[in-house]
Amino acid sequence: MANQQSNSANPNLNLEYRRKQNAEEMKHQVITFSMMIFFTLIAFAMVAMETISRWFIIPVILLLAVIQVIFQLYYFMHMKHKGHETIALFIYSGLTVGLITVLVFLTIVWL
Repeated sequence: MANQQSNSANPNLNLEYRRKQNAEEMKHQVITFSMMIFFTLIAFAMVAMETISRWFIIPVILLLAVIQVIFQLYYFMHMKHKGHETIALFIYSGLTVGLITVLVFLTIVWL
């Protein structure tokens, strides 16, 4: 038997609430997945069109990639839920160290 914790005296009320929350969560995941596919198609279309400058395409593709990483973290890895603060701290700390490292190396190469 699964350990069922109820916040109310009526277990059916709790079950209905969880079903509604799960349906809402699934709706957000489907919408996010659709947007990620759309962003990928935009990136492929921009590269396929040879009339657009590389100086425009590269930053736009990088921006779309960052948006997709954020979607991955918050919707598919459930980083928006409570209890994931420590994991988020480690991820953002690693991201900060990585960005500073890239910035330092770019500065060294340009000087």
